[in-house]
Amino acid sequence: MARLTEGNGGHGGNGGHARRPFAKAAFNSVKRRLRFLWNAACAPRPVSGHRWKGSMDSVFENRAEAGRALAALLGAYSGRDDVIVLALPRGGVPVAFEVARELAADLDVLVVRKLGVPVQPELAMGAIASGGAFYLDETIVRYAGVARAELTAVIAHEQAELARREALYRGARPPLDVENRVAIVVDDGMATGATMKAAAMALRDKKPSRIVAALPVAPADSDARIESVVDEFICVQRPYSYFGVGQFYVDFTQTSDEEVFDLLRQAREASEARRRRGGG
Repeated sequence: MARLTEGNGGHGGNGGHARRPFAKAAFNSVKRRLRFLWNAACAPRPVSGHRWKGSMDSVFENRAEAGRALAALLGAYSGRDDVIVLALPRGGVPVAFEVARELAADLDVLVVRKLGVPVQPELAMGAIASGGAFYLDETIVRYAGVARAELTAVIAHEQAELARREALYRGARPPLDVENRVAIVVDDGMATGATMKAAAMALRDKKPSRIVAALPVAPADSDARIESVVDEFICVQRPYSYFGVGQFYVDFTQTSDEEVFDLLRQAREASEARRRRGGG
């Protein structure tokens, strides 16, 4: 203690040396505290009524690995002919492909387009989906200062892209029937929830027996964002600290249209082979 007092009041070289042990101890104390707070913030939260597991420390190698982890939580739907897996393209397709393969279920796409804020396109202010479904978060629109003319332009652009992608992914083939079937809607993760919400709204008109939202990763409060439009929510990990979907993947390379087309083709061939074997 005498050394600290002397060091704090000294003006020579010894004062500087005397301050160092105190400064180092203070720094280490702050570092330990920050590490504790970070670990506490990253801990996942159990949510009643939903299936989840994992932690902030769990990072998927790629979307295929995320799909296999998600499929492990969907075992109750395995081998049932009343189940269909619907992927949200493009990023959701590699995830959904693994889910459909593990469950021996049909795979189709549900084309949904995010309505991005003009100055920050990654931030969704709403979404549109096949079947005319439309969802808009007026709070984000107001907060971001999006003018009506800008909103109209974004909607028109995304409607054109939605039509293009439906034609590209399906060609002349109609969408698979979901009436009276369990529809498992899969994406590679959730940010605002607008995309999943629009997808579920689009599905309701098609009269599935059940809508299951299935994701590898989502924010801790994600159930509150979509619980009004889905029957069940299944997620591998739901950390408190959440800056974006990409932080939970080692490889988060953008999925190409060609990859989507190829995976859908493989899934279609697998479904046809199962039917030929009499397996549904």
